[in-house]
Amino acid sequence: MTDFDAIRSQFPILRQQVNGHPLIYLDSGATAQKPQSVIDAESKFYETINAGVHRGAHTLAGRSTVAFEEARAQVAKLVGASYEEGNEELVVTMGATDGLNTLATAFGNASLGRGGKSAQRFALKPGDEIVVSRAEHHSVLLPFQELATRTGATFKYFDLDDDGRILADTADEVITEHTKIVAITHISNVTGAITNIAPIVRRAHEVGALFILDACQSVPHIPVDFHALDVDFAAFSAHKMYGPTGVGFLYGKRELLEALPPAKFGGSMVELAFMDKPAQYMEPPARFEAGTQPVAQVVAAGVAAQWMMSIGMDAIAQHERTITDELLKLADVDGVRILGPANNVDRIGTVAFEVDGVHPHDVGQYIDARGIAIRVGHHCAQPIHRHFGVFASNRASTGVYNTPQDAQALVEAVQGVRKFFIA
Repeated sequence: MTDFDAIRSQFPILRQQVNGHPLIYLDSGATAQKPQSVIDAESKFYETINAGVHRGAHTLAGRSTVAFEEARAQVAKLVGASYEEGNEELVVTMGATDGLNTLATAFGNASLGRGGKSAQRFALKPGDEIVVSRAEHHSVLLPFQELATRTGATFKYFDLDDDGRILADTADEVITEHTKIVAITHISNVTGAITNIAPIVRRAHEVGALFILDACQSVPHIPVDFHALDVDFAAFSAHKMYGPTGVGFLYGKRELLEALPPAKFGGSMVELAFMDKPAQYMEPPARFEAGTQPVAQVVAAGVAAQWMMSIGMDAIAQHERTITDELLKLADVDGVRILGPANNVDRIGTVAFEVDGVHPHDVGQYIDARGIAIRVGHHCAQPIHRHFGVFASNRASTGVYNTPQDAQALVEAVQGVRKFFIA
């Protein structure tokens, strides 16, 4: 049986007190804390093998390149992507936002005729459709909304049910023969609801559209296999999966990455550069990795992926499910409404809520005074908040280091909010 108390002890930041109370961190949906092994991995890289990767013939350059590519392989294993040399399917990015913008920019470049005949499958024109959902994080919403504006494509979206779940059963209506791109969140960063993507993926492929998955909130919390899901592209961030900030990964089916034109230009992504004719670009993933990579952070992200796999994603999901049971008791507090599913089915431990008559920022400060960290605001997802009739909310989100007692402490703290501000 997994010893989650021992796992919690690996997080040095959780040993401190905040405002005179032991820190309870319930903001992993924004960024997860880091185990000592990840912290050590980044530090050790700088102490021992710091050098640029895929350049230089000296010993340190070779060692750093090996560490970099081994880390890519570990992350690929975590998400069910190919990592064999010559068949890599993971591109290093600065984060999920960067990965999604990379895709949108590359599609825009293809629409301008870049990339040759093979890239025309990504080109957009007036009359084509891009489909997202009302539940999307702005990192999905805005890049593809802008892409529609630049290309003249029509921008459409899936609507939501009363719990904020994407209406996947409307896929045959929303996705038409004119649809070229479908970009959908795997798990909402507001409601914690797991999207039933299977019928959406099926319909997208039925009409020849590309399916892009925002996997930021799924990779750290549930087992994910991009091949089994049959998504064409996916983006996720290292800092939400117990790794460093400033690093993310873009997954793409190999044949699609080989056809996709580059989105950024500079060193390391070009095979041959000329003054009098267009450059010849590297094969993926190098084609999409212009400039100096955040090597130490990628290496540490690989350690984070390996660390998660050593625990087991099924075990992590089950552990967080027990904490979610406690968090959902917020619904029993007078004047509190949960935004999203109130039952612990097809969801993760991300629970957004509002307290009647009290601004979310006031709620957050009241709770922070008790050493409990949660998120307040619109969580970079304004349309889904409008769906619930609010502009902002409070959000608790779990990680592997949380306990049922953490959730109980939050519920107890929330019970005092209205008494303090309204009574």
